[in-house]
Amino acid sequence: QLQLVESGGGLVQPGGTLRLSCAASGFTLTNYVIGWFRQVPGKEREGVSCISKSGFAANYADAVKGRFTISRDNAKNTVYLQMNSLKPEDTAVYYCAARPLITSTQAMCEGRIAPDYWGQGTQVTVSS
Repeated sequence: QLQLVESGGGLVQPGGTLRLSCAASGFTLTNYVIGWFRQVPGKEREGVSCISKSGFAANYADAVKGRFTISRDNAKNTVYLQMNSLKPEDTAVYYCAARPLITSTQAMCEGRIAPDYWGQGTQVTVSS
């Protein structure tokens, strides 16, 4: 059974840091573009960051550029999202998603290519 499992969410004060992890089971992530998305109740899900299969290319939403960093460890079958300088507006449920056989991280993050697999999400709350 193919699964993506997110972890690392929680409550953090503004300016704090969190690192989210997305672990795959039942398949290897090597041939997949992986993305992090987030959703707030009442709003559409938005792409936060997506990373290429090799890990050498990535793109970020304007709202998180310079604060978030996506990375992957194919040996551990895991993708990470390092989130620094968190703001209250970063509060959301964060999902990781995967899509094979594509090369464009930007297309997936912008919603022009739909991921095939989604995790269950992890809540991130930024509040004092």
